[in-house]
Amino acid sequence: MEAAGTLERGLAVLRALAADPRRPVRATDLVRATGLARSTVDRVLATLAHLGYVRAEGRDVQPAPRLMELGEAYLAGGGLRDALAPLAGRLADELDESVSLAVPDGDGVRFIVQRTRRRTMSVTFRVGDLLPASRCAAGLALLDPAAPWAEDDQLIEPGLIAVAMPVRDRAGRAVCAVSVVSHTSRHTVAGLREHCLGALRKTVAEMEAALAGRLPSPTEAAPVPSPREAGPLPSPLAAETLSSPPGATGVDPSRAAKQELGMGFLQSLARGLAVMVALGTAPGGLTLADCAKATGLPRATVRRAVQTLERLGYAGAAGGGRFVLLPRVLELGYAGLSGLTIGEIVQPHLADLVARVRESASVAVLSGDDVMYVARVQTVSLMSINITVGTRFPAYATSMGRVLLAELPDERLATIEPRPLSPRTVTSRTELRALLRQAAADGYALVDQELEEGVRSIAVPIRDRTGRTVAAVNVATHAGRATNDTLLRDVLPELRKAAARMEADLAHVRTATDG
Repeated sequence: MEAAGTLERGLAVLRALAADPRRPVRATDLVRATGLARSTVDRVLATLAHLGYVRAEGRDVQPAPRLMELGEAYLAGGGLRDALAPLAGRLADELDESVSLAVPDGDGVRFIVQRTRRRTMSVTFRVGDLLPASRCAAGLALLDPAAPWAEDDQLIEPGLIAVAMPVRDRAGRAVCAVSVVSHTSRHTVAGLREHCLGALRKTVAEMEAALAGRLPSPTEAAPVPSPREAGPLPSPLAAETLSSPPGATGVDPSRAAKQELGMGFLQSLARGLAVMVALGTAPGGLTLADCAKATGLPRATVRRAVQTLERLGYAGAAGGGRFVLLPRVLELGYAGLSGLTIGEIVQPHLADLVARVRESASVAVLSGDDVMYVARVQTVSLMSINITVGTRFPAYATSMGRVLLAELPDERLATIEPRPLSPRTVTSRTELRALLRQAAADGYALVDQELEEGVRSIAVPIRDRTGRTVAAVNVATHAGRATNDTLLRDVLPELRKAAARMEADLAHVRTATDG
């Protein structure tokens, strides 16, 4: 397979996988969906698995959270999301309605920001979803940006209404639309317009001022064609590319992977995806020379990859010899993966951990003064600890709870009243605080039969991309099967490895931890 053809075929497989990211598929399904040869699909999947973009379990394959870094490259490099999302969030709070930002993409609009109000009837559009421009308020606002506003009176779905206005860059181009979305149980479309229009106008003016103040303007550097103008368009690796600051000289790790894996590894696919990620590392895009420098690839290789991405509608020329990613990149699994919960993200790693230590393992989050289990894998044993997802325990008497409480301020800890749950439960507030400080210093907590006699567990924190502890993972066993020393010696290292893998996935899924 020639280089450009390999990248194109790899992206075809990714599109087929992204059609339903939560449903595992098999290679034979992808052969039918793409029309590619089975041997080609197998080599593509092997390469994507090595890069961390897909996860295989037996014959089943599905996208992994790391795949989201392709969409993140567009969202970060385009600049609109990071500049305008705070203003969209403020508008949602002010109006107590859902607010969306969407950009033109061919004959539709694709969402790049969602600030949803949690109600029984709520908006379920996700970042990355595509809607027909002619059937939603955001699309209508971009189709006719000269109009003062646009309305969607149940065009896309019965009961759903919206009012939208275009947002222009400093050159006067409508680069996105902001929508206020509600339901007919709350407003008529006229009532929604009356409720939101003043605040919407003010927010649009602030958004346009924010875009005008950005240097260089990514929207001026890379004008996205409007729906009317645009017709039909004919891993570890990516992580290393992203970790280099703009202008830094990158290293091409695909050489080592090719030597290690041989014919099963499609080097040109890996390099093409690295180019895609690199294009999102600088506002306004990169020149071919800068992209070659950032990836450590030959300029000719970068040129072929960019030409393929242009042909498929994933990249475009931005002026000054630069190229940027376009919204279509978000179709590569971003919407489905962005909706994953923490439990769904950690479950595969939890299963791997249990297979290695042969003891039950769980992940929990802090909920009030309790830990609440969000994922669990139980080992098969005559004596097992019967806990299910949704189970709650007092945080102070559990290893996961101690890890989660360790980062709370003293005034919050002062509200906790420890009570005896077993003869070993620590009930002294002074002693509990000392144990929490020790857990923070050690990076783990071990609890010996304080929740229940016979139950011994050890836990470590799970952190988001900012370093904030958002969950904890533990291994629990019966005291007769493992001593404290055994847990520290044999289980703690494996626990830390599992937590690191979970954190790597969580870093790519903004909605899982960013609210």
